[in-house]
Amino acid sequence: MSFTNKIGVIVDSFGVGVTEGLKKAKEVGADGVQIYAVSGEMDPAALSPAKRKELRSYIEGLGLEISALCGDLAGHGFQDEAANPEKIEKSKRILDLAVELGTNVVTTHIGIVPDDTSSRIYDSMQRACEELGVYAKSMNAYFAIETGPERSAHLKSFLDSLSTNGVSVNFDPANMVMVTGDDPVEGVKLLKDYVVHTHVKDGKQLRPVDPRDVYGFLGYGAMSHEKIAEMAASGAAFEEVPLGEGTVDFPAYFAALQEIGYKGYLTIEREVGANPEEDIRKAVAFIKSYKGK
Repeated sequence: MSFTNKIGVIVDSFGVGVTEGLKKAKEVGADGVQIYAVSGEMDPAALSPAKRKELRSYIEGLGLEISALCGDLAGHGFQDEAANPEKIEKSKRILDLAVELGTNVVTTHIGIVPDDTSSRIYDSMQRACEELGVYAKSMNAYFAIETGPERSAHLKSFLDSLSTNGVSVNFDPANMVMVTGDDPVEGVKLLKDYVVHTHVKDGKQLRPVDPRDVYGFLGYGAMSHEKIAEMAASGAAFEEVPLGEGTVDFPAYFAALQEIGYKGYLTIEREVGANPEEDIRKAVAFIKSYKGK
């Protein structure tokens, strides 16, 4: 297999802050980075025009580019109609920041898409994503929903109901095998018109799990990244593991991405583990071993 996709790393996976994380991304051999831009030093509200220019030139000075920003506002995604105006506004500001920093992708979780398409929750998610999609499209950019909370066929039918592809997909194969048990290879083929960014992560499901226990649901519980990381580390229902040690069929996954003509980033995410830097370094080598085949 031979492919030319660039390799990205989520800066936050190193757990050492943005500046040091950027240096480490360069050290482990990444071409680009994804950065959380929700709170703290990367909150759009905390970054003046001067700071944005400074950050962009620092990243470019390292010889890196930004593959995407992460704009995941957690909680219930866009399920809660009352919370949506504020979340939509914040999401737009994160997209503005992304474009200024040189990327046109913001990844996010929108909450589990309900099976009942006539429900109020489905309607509030659909209206929020329609507004975000139109805004993104006006900037030639994308909000990319991360796969995992629902099966890919159901996600596709939701995306097909929107008027633009401004809301598209950040494909994460590990979330699928860990939570819904969905097949990532079939998922890539199903969602081929929407895949604009990907995560490279591995995992395995140890027992069936209710997606609501992982990703929350309005009236059931809220989503938090800390909780997901805790679940992925504990191995009670599923486990996130280093690349090649889980049930993601990477040769078939990479081949499926080539088949659909995906040219974007393969971005490494490591949410657990005692030595993320070592795991990420190995992950870069793992992907490179396929790139040359």
